[in-house]
Amino acid sequence: MKKMIFIRMAVLTLGITLMTFGVLNGELQEILRKAVRICLECIGIG
Repeated sequence: MKKMIFIRMAVLTLGITLMTFGVLNGELQEILRKAVRICLECIGIG
């Protein structure tokens, strides 16, 4: 049981660390830019 809790906490910590690294690296803006472009293409504006 303790091993599962440790694994969950390790995966959660790794996920938060990688997300923070991505945001600080500027990836958030790129993802939002791509999402807007895809949405505009779907409705026929872009």
